[in-house]
Amino acid sequence: MYQALSEELLRFLDESPSTFHMIANIACLLEENGFQKLKESAIWNLAAGGKYYVARNDSSIIAFHLGEDLEEYTFQVAACHSDFPTFKLKEKPTLAVKDQYIRLNTEGYGGMICSTWFDRPLSVAGRVLVKYEDRMETRLVNLDRDLVMIPSVAIHMNRKVNEGYTFNKQIDLLPLFGGSGVMKEDLDQMISEELGVEADAIYGRDLYLYNRMSGTVWGARKEFISAQHLDDAQCAFATLQGFLKGCPRQSVNVYACFDNEEVGSQTKQGAGSTFLYDVLQRINSAAGKTPEDYYRAVAGSFMVSADNAHAVHPNHPEKTDEENCVFMNQGIVIKSHAGQKYTSDALSIALFRNVCEKAGVPVQYFANRSDEAGGSTLGNISSAKVSLNTVDVGLPQLAMHSAYETAGVKDTFYLVNAMEHFFGTRLKEEEGAYAWL
Repeated sequence: MYQALSEELLRFLDESPSTFHMIANIACLLEENGFQKLKESAIWNLAAGGKYYVARNDSSIIAFHLGEDLEEYTFQVAACHSDFPTFKLKEKPTLAVKDQYIRLNTEGYGGMICSTWFDRPLSVAGRVLVKYEDRMETRLVNLDRDLVMIPSVAIHMNRKVNEGYTFNKQIDLLPLFGGSGVMKEDLDQMISEELGVEADAIYGRDLYLYNRMSGTVWGARKEFISAQHLDDAQCAFATLQGFLKGCPRQSVNVYACFDNEEVGSQTKQGAGSTFLYDVLQRINSAAGKTPEDYYRAVAGSFMVSADNAHAVHPNHPEKTDEENCVFMNQGIVIKSHAGQKYTSDALSIALFRNVCEKAGVPVQYFANRSDEAGGSTLGNISSAKVSLNTVDVGLPQLAMHSAYETAGVKDTFYLVNAMEHFFGTRLKEEEGAYAWL
């Protein structure tokens, strides 16, 4: 059971070397389950019981499943993110060193653990814009082989590397692409050959490094899973599986996977954009509802913001709160923060805990140490655009923002089950009391 789901997750990760590939894979899974693609620039004609999805920038996606009876409807929303810390190739992506080496010219995207990117096989993936006659077409590209590596400086030349060395992204973290005889233009040639076009037909690119090390299930009882960008692909995968299994009755089920969470979400396709608001408004309008119906629906709706959480580190348990700490394979994490970096409050915690209880899924509670700043996620950012009752949850993991992260095999299963139950219910409020119907 856990093993089969973990293998499915690892395939999803292997097939998603970039944000653009992840969204394309999510779209394929949606279409395999009967979802119809919409365009933001086209008129939406929606039918009761219909399944639809729409992408923005090829890096964010929102899918929705309409209930058959929308007389008194609400939205059931799950939100996650598609991006992860990595290195982006600059527009002029190559640098020569003494006519003997060619390096890739990159800059950091998000807050990665830099040391984990050294001395491991890497490659390049993302999207390019290709000119065909008078139009530009988006093409995904993955140079699917061990292509580059970021070599460490030998300890003989950097004696203090184990004493808290600070890495310079412009100096220390540029990957080696080729040796003598390799030309600066060879990268463009490789991309053009991969796509079957001329190099001068490539007019734009969003290309990133990714870790080539395959994911694995390991541990004394095969209880752990390790791979690249489990944060937040593990939640994106699990909430999607629950969404596909859920069956709405008097609600609109919504699955949202946003780009750019790792850099603040304030982009046209991020959680801080109008993307979710636009989609929900258009659903309401296409269903023949009034603006008043929309406000009533939102007021009774609920969002699960799913982004991975910090498990207790076996070598550093002091890094987490003594009581509000979590462990891998012990259940879904409900995250709280007094300053609302996480949106969970008494109401949303109680309601989501009730969902998990009905689904037979264990829950844990996380809060940061009071003397250390913690992370944040997209829940509070999204709520500034569409104000929903929201709980921030996640799955416990180690080495967050490493090039190779670790989580528990059981927790993926727990989130799938909880979200399947969530997407099979709707929230009802009567005289200050709440119930899942």
